Amino acid sequence: MIAIISALWLGILTSISPCPLATNVAAISFLSKRITHPKAVIVTGIVYTLGRMAAYAVLGGLIIFSLVSVPGIANFLQKYMNRILGPALILVGLFLLNIIKIRFPSISFSQDRQKKIAGSGIGGVFVLGVLFALSFCPISAALFFGSLIPLSLDNKFGIILPFFYGIGTGLPVVILAFGIALGTSSVSHWFHRLSRLEFYTRKITGIIFLIVGIYYIGAFILPIVVNGG
Repeated sequence: MIAIISALWLGILTSISPCPLATNVAAISFLSKRITHPKAVIVTGIVYTLGRMAAYAVLGGLIIFSLVSVPGIANFLQKYMNRILGPALILVGLFLLNIIKIRFPSISFSQDRQKKIAGSGIGGVFVLGVLFALSFCPISAALFFGSLIPLSLDNKFGIILPFFYGIGTGLPVVILAFGIALGTSSVSHWFHRLSRLEFYTRKITGIIFLIVGIYYIGAFILPIVVNGG
């Protein structure tokens, strides 16, 4: 249960991070301008969100399944995962606290291509959600590859965690779609509020990652060093 909640939280934190949040706001705003009926805006927002959720769930599931299905890798992870998790969490924690900076390769799409995809109906909106989800920003990449995947590999039911991560990434987007559909005039205001909230939640999460990472090092690495292996 803790792992599921953690995956949900990582997804929410990803979604309200500046780069994904800006992308989601731009996408939903663009899609809503092409639709006049409020219900259709909500449906479009949900379909876009389902695309993002599917991308994270499938990508995470494939990575986890590929790693655990290879006997050599599976045995290595079973033996050393707890030792790897500590340094990994500390690294991500330092990144979230902006103490270190890491550049991740990302996928980008031209505005014309985005409009062409979005204009192809509900299926196109779903694909747009998938493509935007795969356009990893540094923070989303760190949370997904540096936190969710190690957490999933260290959990018995880790194969389902990317699905809950996807749900977490979708919740703020669905709320945004509802706000636009209902004609909420303060969407930009809430955008700035979320940006400020993300700053504090990211710092708190980074500190928690550091604490948990230090615990894992103390529990699984330090005894080996002290006892000489």
